[in-house]
Amino acid sequence: QVQLLESGGGLVQAGGSLRLSCVASGSISSINAMGWYRQAPGKQRELVAHMPSLGLTNYADSVKGRFTVSRDMAKNTVFLQMNNLKPEDTAVYYCHVVSGVRHYWGQGTQVTVSS
Repeated sequence: QVQLLESGGGLVQAGGSLRLSCVASGSISSINAMGWYRQAPGKQRELVAHMPSLGLTNYADSVKGRFTVSRDMAKNTVFLQMNNLKPEDTAVYYCHVVSGVRHYWGQGTQVTVSS
C-alpha cells in the first residue's frame, strides 16, 4: 500500500507564493513519475506539472514561468513552488505518483488565491 501525504496549501493574496510538498511512503518499489494535478470547483481535474524520472518535465501552459516542480528522489518527495499566484489558480491540488502501471493520488490540499 502506498500513501501520499501532501502539505503546504492555504490562503494567499494574488501575486503571492506557496510551496506544496508531497511525500510518498509505503510499499513503493520504484517511481516512474511524480507531479501535481488540480481541480477547481465545477471543473475537471487538470495537469499542473508532470515530472518523469527519465525525460522532460511537462507544465500546463497556464502555469509556465510561474510554477516549478522538483523532486527529492532519495526521500520520494515532490514539491511544487508556486509564484505570482492568480485567483484562477484556486483549486484543490493533488499529488500524483506513477509506479510501474499503478497511479496513486494524494488526498488533496486546498489552495485559495484572493484578489
